[in-house]
Amino acid sequence: MEQKRKSEAVSQLSNKLFGFIRKRVSSNEDAEDVLQDVWFQFSNFSGLDSLENAGAWLFRVARNRITDLYRKRKTNSLEDFSFVNEEGETSFRALLLAVESEPELQQFKSVFWEQLTEALDDLPEKQREVFVLNELENKTLQEIADESGENLKTIISRKGYAIKHLRTKLSALYDELNS
Repeated sequence: MEQKRKSEAVSQLSNKLFGFIRKRVSSNEDAEDVLQDVWFQFSNFSGLDSLENAGAWLFRVARNRITDLYRKRKTNSLEDFSFVNEEGETSFRALLLAVESEPELQQFKSVFWEQLTEALDDLPEKQREVFVLNELENKTLQEIADESGENLKTIISRKGYAIKHLRTKLSALYDELNS
């Protein structure tokens, strides 16, 4: 009797449960993994007769599994590799220089480097140089000014123009990172 109720629940709720999960995770693969965990827990549950609503129980288990998934991945999210500085600018230095084996991060880094390189190529040479020295070589703006013999305000202005240009060019990646 219990096995029959489980089979009915699976056939009636599979699509709804998958849709519920899919709306809350980042990929079909994650949704399938969570759904598989839910069905596994359901198949091992022996008190089905004591449940008033098996569907509610399944959705609660799914919600808990989704939470577990995000807790497990929280330390590996792309946002951990960026930060917002005092001027409110997002820095991706840690992301760009991170050595990670996670496919999602590797793919994002590859796309980011490609688009960053294209956007940097569009910049005037002096703006590009200031950005690269400051963001990628970690030199302070004062050090750049001293080495180039330029006024610090000029260097700050060049960096500002470069950031504005790069924000515009890379806005889709900013949106993806922050979603």
